[in-house]
Amino acid sequence: MMNHNKRIMVTGGAGYVGAVLVPKLLDKEYQVSVIDLYLYGDHVLDSIKDHSKLKEVKGDIRDLSLLENEMKGIDCVIHLACISNDPSYELDPELGKSINYDAFIHLVDIAKKNKVKQFIYASSSSVYGIKKEDQVTEDLPLEPLTDYSKYKAKCEEVLLNEATDDFIVTIIRPSTVCGYSPRLRLDLTVNILTNHAINKGEITVFGGEQKRPNIHIEDMADAYLHLLEQPDEKINKKCYNVGYENFKVREIADIVREALGKNVSVKITPSNDNRSYHVSSRKIKEELGFEAKHTIEEAVLDLQKAFAAGKILDPMHDIRYYNIKTMQKKRLK
Repeated sequence: MMNHNKRIMVTGGAGYVGAVLVPKLLDKEYQVSVIDLYLYGDHVLDSIKDHSKLKEVKGDIRDLSLLENEMKGIDCVIHLACISNDPSYELDPELGKSINYDAFIHLVDIAKKNKVKQFIYASSSSVYGIKKEDQVTEDLPLEPLTDYSKYKAKCEEVLLNEATDDFIVTIIRPSTVCGYSPRLRLDLTVNILTNHAINKGEITVFGGEQKRPNIHIEDMADAYLHLLEQPDEKINKKCYNVGYENFKVREIADIVREALGKNVSVKITPSNDNRSYHVSSRKIKEELGFEAKHTIEEAVLDLQKAFAAGKILDPMHDIRYYNIKTMQKKRLK
């Protein structure tokens, strides 16, 4: 049964997924605490900033005293905060480790110490590495290829070891998220191609044969909501892929072009990046009844609508839409 008084802490709650998830949590009448550095602007949660059940904390998850203070009375942690994706991580591997791994260990420890009941961790489908199997399922070995994905896998191990009947842990391995968010990223496959199609009239595809699993941002947020409503015994010590459609990058380019219904040229150029991922999301459907509903086309059209409404200013140059450019400029320590 849903407990509407449940207090949820969302680390990275002003990030790309968090900015869509937090309003949904408030709509369900959960009490929500957001901890975020707000690197991409203080405006992200403006539409809900006066909500009586929202607490926003501008802070760093590496600040242990902050975590100790804010964890009191929390029932569930949804941990989204991290240096996201390989290129951003590789800018400063030491910083990446300090945020993605070292801080994670302290976060889990402080959550347990404060008797937090549930902990949901956003890992990544990149932890599998490159697999030959048509359907990459949760029981296949993890063979991460980069420091970013290696530390995601290590965090999974740490968390599963800490699970008890009183500390319910669940790991989500998301596909590449797409679609509009108030904290928009234009450095993700579908979003990149849509931005270029709309604003340049041309899509450049590097390689094109690589497969990318995708999930619409609304589905991604709904997956977290769905987990909050499950009985403990169904989700404890469980890992779930969350995705919808596996397409080759050149196929995604064609979907974007057709969805926009405009004359967009697609240019294929060679690439050294042949990382190819394809995941199965059957387990979460069969065990928990969760199934993604929103298509890539919907993500493209949502972005098109946001561009038309003037919600995305200077999309080709404003660094806040690009993680690596923001990281280069802000230079966290």
